[in-house]
Amino acid sequence: MGTEIERKFLVAGDGWREAAHKVVPMAQGYLNDLAMVEGGRQKASVRVRIEGDQAFLNIKSREPGTTRQEFDYEIPVADARALLALCVGGLVDKRRHYVEYAGRLWEVDEFLGDNAGLVVAEVELESADQALDRPAWVGRQVTDSLRYYNLALASRPYSQWSDDERSATDIP
Repeated sequence: MGTEIERKFLVAGDGWREAAHKVVPMAQGYLNDLAMVEGGRQKASVRVRIEGDQAFLNIKSREPGTTRQEFDYEIPVADARALLALCVGGLVDKRRHYVEYAGRLWEVDEFLGDNAGLVVAEVELESADQALDRPAWVGRQVTDSLRYYNLALASRPYSQWSDDERSATDIP
């Protein structure tokens, strides 16, 4: 079992593009939906992801805050394609850009399809209270806002958000 400690941010500007050293296309879906997790019927999200020429089955506990349990297993791409056909909600398509900044690897997700226009950056940490040197292109933190998580975007994509939701400042 692994533990994921990450923070999630909206991206402000394109300064990250020139610093990206790798880009990987990703398609992912969920075998359970947001309502099951939010309603407490399930305590984890179950994701299938194809990353370039690899595929993974991933299970993440749904705990509030920056820390959660994570289980990640490589699976054959053919199995992942079959599982994606069984997923609920929509598929999440994105390009993940890898950017090094101040000794940390930032993952910048540029969403496509129904989530086009949304760009989110994530960084993994060693502890939840760790200080973080943020690049200038990192905007508002959205770690505690469920609507920015891929599970939520599969159920209700960015294209369905109102202008008020897209510009909401109710996030710490």
